[in-house]
Amino acid sequence: MSADWLDAIRWDAAGLVPVIAQDAASGKVLMFAWMNRDALAQTVETGEAVYWSRSRSRLWHKGEESGYTQKVLEIRTDCDSDVILLSIVQTGGIACHTGRQSCFFQRLSGGVWEDSEPVLKNPDAIYGKASHD
Repeated sequence: MSADWLDAIRWDAAGLVPVIAQDAASGKVLMFAWMNRDALAQTVETGEAVYWSRSRSRLWHKGEESGYTQKVLEIRTDCDSDVILLSIVQTGGIACHTGRQSCFFQRLSGGVWEDSEPVLKNPDAIYGKASHD
């Protein structure tokens, strides 16, 4: 496979592109992350989401610590080729390091951020320590 498709992406100055992971069945947005060229290439090669962790400065195979991987069914880009949308199946139904289905669980209500989704599994039981997977 030619790498021309990678060249078509509009990478930012740091060589990254924003990525939205969306549940294939429900359409619910589960998380936001970043990819570099290697992460996107590995995602295509393996069929599982691989991101660039800015905090760890390394590639991050989603679920490498938690076991909650993301099977990628489809990859799209927006009209400007500067955002990636992954249609995924989330293993175990937990995408967030807080033990929730989605990272987007905080809702603004009356000028206050409130948790709007339950914790499905205690993060300590997933990671054994505080972590950000």
